[in-house]
Amino acid sequence: MFLFSQLSVFLLTSVLLAQIGVADYEVPFPPHQVIANIYYVGSKGLASYLITTSQGHILINSNLESSVPMIKDSVEKLGFRFADIKILLISHAHYDHNGGSARLRRLTGARYFVMAEDADEVEAGGKGNFHYGDTKHMLYEPCPVDRRLHDGDVVELGEARLVAHRTPGHTRGCTTWTLRVKEGGKNFDVVVVGSPNVNPGYKLVNNKAYPEIARDFQRTFQVLKSLPCDVFLGAHGSYYGLEAKFARKIKSGGNPFVDPTGYKDYILEREASFQAELDKQSKGH
Repeated sequence: MFLFSQLSVFLLTSVLLAQIGVADYEVPFPPHQVIANIYYVGSKGLASYLITTSQGHILINSNLESSVPMIKDSVEKLGFRFADIKILLISHAHYDHNGGSARLRRLTGARYFVMAEDADEVEAGGKGNFHYGDTKHMLYEPCPVDRRLHDGDVVELGEARLVAHRTPGHTRGCTTWTLRVKEGGKNFDVVVVGSPNVNPGYKLVNNKAYPEIARDFQRTFQVLKSLPCDVFLGAHGSYYGLEAKFARKIKSGGNPFVDPTGYKDYILEREASFQAELDKQSKGH
């Protein structure tokens, strides 16, 4: 039974990775300014954001362990010092968003801040995940957490002020980050979505390992719908159409990352997808 369960997790994970374009995880993408002091320094498939300040910088998502040199290269191509990253944040405790945290923390000395509900898993290197368990290829190097965050906590450095919103379901401590920036004399509300996605194989009904998962997803959609958003970003560039928007920015010189309608449409589509899966699973029990 155990072997069958492990095989099932492996197969479902393989389907997930195929769907979200894992082949793009290590493909370089041009580092670029999103807006004001927010820069994209991730790969084609995995988003990572540098928020620059006069007192050092904040990085959201270390991605894979193998991503760290690419992130460093992107930061330096933009004219910033990798060693000036003072705070490391993540969207959630999955290997593709925090697998490089231990390596990046060693190289920069950055303090690592993680939502409390994900912190134990992060410090265990992914072990104990409610869905993937101790599946080998989902594990990563354990990393100490310097500050355990709670819903609504504020992270400040220099001129930057980020708010951590716990948006659970995808993981128990999945975090959506918000901040306000100014460009051209105007203020913009920025939202970096953690993840509203129901991964293949997630049990939304009678989940003994995570009994409140459906309720947590419902809470997440309420939170996401309540957030003011001008600039829509996310843990994967595919959430907000990174490639197409970047191409439009290069061509037109405008800023397509300012997309409040796209944010609303994305959240409503993801909520509908969640509800359809919940209804399907509910009927099967």
